[in-house]
Amino acid sequence: MSETVMSLEETAAFLERDFPQMNAGGRHFHLEAVGPLSARMRLDYHERHLRPGGTVSGPSMMALADYALYAAILSNIGPVALAVTTNLNVNFLRRPGPAALVAECRLLKLGRRLAVGEVAIRSQGGEAIVCHATGTYSIPPER
Repeated sequence: MSETVMSLEETAAFLERDFPQMNAGGRHFHLEAVGPLSARMRLDYHERHLRPGGTVSGPSMMALADYALYAAILSNIGPVALAVTTNLNVNFLRRPGPAALVAECRLLKLGRRLAVGEVAIRSQGGEAIVCHATGTYSIPPER
């Protein structure tokens, strides 16, 4: 696959329109790039995503991983709102620093009914992976 079905702008507009709850209370998730079988998304560092101790919470990192995976899939298959997560495995590897988090997603398989991908999350400007996730999405049949 040499290019995406939906551009960065088209994918971001679809997410904003069909999933406004992801940025309820302020825009914190930012789709930065889409490519063949890939996407990059950023989660701003904000107090609403922190847990005691001042680090970004696990649920916030899981949401970032899932949302980045969804964006990668959509940009490569088109606006299929009913593609759903069927599995998400998350490994928290180290405490993220006090910075935005950047999720780099790579699709490992993109079939007609299933998509499988992995997501590496780093603190913005950092080299070390703070969270690694793998996920599977079910893609509804064409009608």
